[in-house]
Order: sequence, then structure tokens, then C-alpha cells
Amino acid sequence: MGILSINHMCSHLQNASRARLGLTSIPNNKYNLRLALALHRAGFISSVTRAGLTPPPPEALLTFETEPVTTANVATRRLWLGLKYWNEQPVLKRLQAVSRPSRSVWADVEQLENVSRGFEAGHLKGLNLGETMFLSTDRGVLEIREALSKKVGGVVLCRVS
Repeated sequence: MGILSINHMCSHLQNASRARLGLTSIPNNKYNLRLALALHRAGFISSVTRAGLTPPPPEALLTFETEPVTTANVATRRLWLGLKYWNEQPVLKRLQAVSRPSRSVWADVEQLENVSRGFEAGHLKGLNLGETMFLSTDRGVLEIREALSKKVGGVVLCRVS
């Protein structure tokens, strides 16, 4: 379930940024939330807000107080993501899922070092300029450079540029 929801999130965010949307929503689950927070830390999206089926007001997007999640309203919770643009171009140009539900792609620290330097390692192609990769590790969802600094490997989720 986790890899499938990540794949849906990747295609949705890529389509939303190509359509020049300022705010979009995805289903609220722990996999989407962890990747959204990692994208926010890396600077690809501007805000992550948990709300209902209607978006929070734009002026209160960062300070919006949500109602607590209960068993009665858990199905209606959505993650509202603010997309960023620079010089009328989307910051999030390409978001490509690497692992599939039928095949998880794992990478250890050695392979991650090669990929971050631009070399191939197994099934992974090297990173280009302006491109990064996100991994699911035992310490949460990390960007490739964070994973290298903590010396951990994991499941490769997606490539972002």
C-alpha cells in the first residue's frame, strides 16, 4: 500500500505543477505525509497542511489550526500542498517514482554514494545537476544527501528535479 500511494502522489504532484496549480490535495496517510514533509524540507513545496475536503484559507495556510483526527472524520482528511514557482516556472518540474509495488529498489550507502556522484549503481542511474532522490529509511524519509550524512540506506522512492 505504501509504495502505491507514493507512486500516485508523484504523478499527481507532477501533473499539478504542470497545470500551474497553487494548491493541491492528496490523500492523508503516513506515507504521503512523510514524503510531503521531506519535499518541504528540501524546498520543492511551500506548505503542507492537514485539513478537510475544502482547502484552508490561503492567508492562514501556514498557521491553520486543524481539528483533531478522530475515527469519525479520518476518511475526510486530506493533505493540502502549496506548490512553488520561480520566474513563472514550477520548482517541481519532474517527480519520477523509482520503486514500484511489484519491485522495490533498495540501495545501500555505497550505491548511494555512486548515484549522488552521477555514476550508475545497479538499477539506479546517476543523478544529474539539479536532481535529487528521496529514500525511505529506518530514520524516516530522507533526501539522498541526508541519508549519506547519516550513513543509512533504504528503499528508493522517487527522483525529483
